Amino acid sequence: MFTQHPQRIALHNEIHARPPEAIQVPVALSRVVMLCDSEQRAASFAHITQLARDHHLPTPDVGSTHVRLDLGIYRVRWEMHTEFCTWTFVRRLNADHFGEQPPDTAIAVVPQSWLAKLPGQALANLHIWVLAQGMLNAEMLTRNVLFEETLVASAVTDNCSEVYTDFMIHSDGFTRMVVLAGENVPPRRLGRLVRRLLEIETYRMAALLGFPAARSVSPSLARTESELAELAHAIRSATNHEEPQLLDRLTRLAGEIESQHAATYSRFSASAAYFELLDKRIEEINETRLGGFQTIGEFMNRRLAPARSTCEWAARRQDLLSQRVSRVSNLLRTRVEIEQQQSSQALLATMNQRQDIQIKLQSTVEGLSVAAISYYIVGLISYFAKGASYWGWPLSAEMTAAIAIPFVAGGVWWSLQRIHHKVFHGDGHGAK
Repeated sequence: MFTQHPQRIALHNEIHARPPEAIQVPVALSRVVMLCDSEQRAASFAHITQLARDHHLPTPDVGSTHVRLDLGIYRVRWEMHTEFCTWTFVRRLNADHFGEQPPDTAIAVVPQSWLAKLPGQALANLHIWVLAQGMLNAEMLTRNVLFEETLVASAVTDNCSEVYTDFMIHSDGFTRMVVLAGENVPPRRLGRLVRRLLEIETYRMAALLGFPAARSVSPSLARTESELAELAHAIRSATNHEEPQLLDRLTRLAGEIESQHAATYSRFSASAAYFELLDKRIEEINETRLGGFQTIGEFMNRRLAPARSTCEWAARRQDLLSQRVSRVSNLLRTRVEIEQQQSSQALLATMNQRQDIQIKLQSTVEGLSVAAISYYIVGLISYFAKGASYWGWPLSAEMTAAIAIPFVAGGVWWSLQRIHHKVFHGDGHGAK
């Protein structure tokens, strides 16, 4: 009936792209976050596709960013993100003796040879065990599962469940969480809680990727700030001959700052976005204090605040430095332009003086020209009078010349003034 937008179905299905799984207790989950570039993301999709072929399951569509496979003894969920791919493994758990010995993990039943070939670099590894409330006590929890010294706990989802973790990397390279679900928690709601806990650990590590970059650029930023201060001070007392050199140093410094800013901007922007997602996920689990333990939100605020501030301050310092360099550059260029204008004005003044001198010289030359031209014309008139005396001219040649001098000089002067007016002021008839 209507002409459909070619992306309508894809856009509509985006809200259903990563639905949470229904969780039935007891269950064990293992999450592996692999940092990937573009080639490794393609290899990761090929890896999950090969797993589906090996188990005679339908292969995912090309371009898929989310794949779920049920392999019987365990389930696997693969998701592709901008910078990383996540692998989540889920299996049923026998919790009869949970806490009395090292607990079984979901990843333990995954073929280790296939697991070792996951493309990318491991950024975060997490085990989660979801049990029913009352299945274990705090003593059992800290005996073989979590470290008591760094234990963090809180009641979540309107006090319907409890979460325990220590945010420590254990001997197998994984961090650990234990969720004790209340009796009346629906499987879908429990699945959403588990997904948020998985994302908290994922986004925590992804956000911290900006911290090494912030620390590495700090010495360079300090050196650049010092050099910029020296340049600003030097500009105040610089001479005309020093200004081109200062401008060259300032241009080089601006290029260095912009190059550094371009190299770290995406990393700091991504870290800021991950920190924001982390805050939202912590807010969504709706924590309340449990006993005398720190909540996850309190632990994150206290432990991540320095790293977060370092990343934010590094990004802000880069922006401020770029603005300061731009202001100093504009100041120096303005100063150079003003000096150039002053030089141009002085040159124009000199040219005007020379023009005045030329006009005066021209007037002098014109006066001499009147005398010279009049001299030659009067001489011709004298010769004419001598010749005319043979035909009865009454006046002598000298007398004729003397009488002709004022008339000749006046005529020559008038003619020169006329020519001068046409050349320098134009003539109405000539303009037509």
